[in-house]
Amino acid sequence: MTTTLTEYHTADFVKPDGRNLTLYGLNPIRVDSDIPSPSPDPVDARPLMRWHPVRGEWVMYAAHRMGRTFLPPPEYNPLAPTRDPEHPTELPRGNYDIAVFDNRFPSLTLAAPDPGAGPAGTRAGVGACEVVVFSQDARGRLSDLTDEQVSLLLAVWADRTTRLAGTGRIQSVLPFENRGVEVGVTLHHPHGQIYAYDHVPPVAARATAQMDAYQAQHGRPWLADFVQEERASSARIIHDDGQALSVVPPFARYTYETWVLPARPASLLSELSDEERLSLARVLKDALLRLDGLFGVRMPYLMTVHQAPVDAPHPSFPLHIEIYPYLRAPGRMKYLAGTEQGAGEFANDKFPEVAAQELRAVPGGAGDGL
Repeated sequence: MTTTLTEYHTADFVKPDGRNLTLYGLNPIRVDSDIPSPSPDPVDARPLMRWHPVRGEWVMYAAHRMGRTFLPPPEYNPLAPTRDPEHPTELPRGNYDIAVFDNRFPSLTLAAPDPGAGPAGTRAGVGACEVVVFSQDARGRLSDLTDEQVSLLLAVWADRTTRLAGTGRIQSVLPFENRGVEVGVTLHHPHGQIYAYDHVPPVAARATAQMDAYQAQHGRPWLADFVQEERASSARIIHDDGQALSVVPPFARYTYETWVLPARPASLLSELSDEERLSLARVLKDALLRLDGLFGVRMPYLMTVHQAPVDAPHPSFPLHIEIYPYLRAPGRMKYLAGTEQGAGEFANDKFPEVAAQELRAVPGGAGDGL
């Protein structure tokens, strides 16, 4: 059954192997073939978690992921719509913009069985892992989507967060995109993932505590002050669209690290109005285009969407998107080394003000009419 998501459309299906598939579109959904799956066999995932007593965090183990698809040739792209029924992929043919389905090789699953006996601190890997296919075009980039399609992607992330929270078993949801083999991507087709946890991971937990403390001390959310201060300085702003902006934060850990955030404090994507979401989409697209334009290549990057935990309301949490570029060129980009991995203390070779100035100077950003 097709329903409306604001001004968008969704359609839910079940794959032959039992996994869920949801299609999203700016126009009514039309499916022109059977709902496919690369294999009709149900997914047999048995992820587990073990508690790290020194770091105070969970570690996920999912041995079945060793068999996942790795850099297949274009004619065997599992994220493209199925053309030959004898060689089914993950997606059907039809009219839709974005597809979301349960990961066939999940690190976490709501159906994770009890692992039984094991080392102290072992438990089932409960959660959810979803794949988000940004486009049917295997050659494109997220930044090649129209402003409306990127806005739809933001709405999709919001809808998935709401649905996952609605299971009653999820406390935190992280949409993200890894782009480039340099950061471990195994499929070139433009896509991202969503990890949903049955606990609040360390980064989100620490951020929530920090932001709660700031609001308790100042009587207002940190994001309001941050936006005001960055606009007053303007030295680190890359692009300001009015209801959203991008900055190289003054505390950037990575060279050219970019944050995309709403101008109004919000804790979840679902709290944004249609106008705010479209503004955020324009700024996100602009930021990605500028990073690609900086060195004239498809910049490998990690992009993470930070929302408040969904275990309870957290109005002080600052909704934002973080982009960490990666390019293996001496003196240009940062990757994790001894102090980052061992101590969690980052060393950055370029001041944020300089990085922002270089990104502003890149011609062809979305703000320049590309």
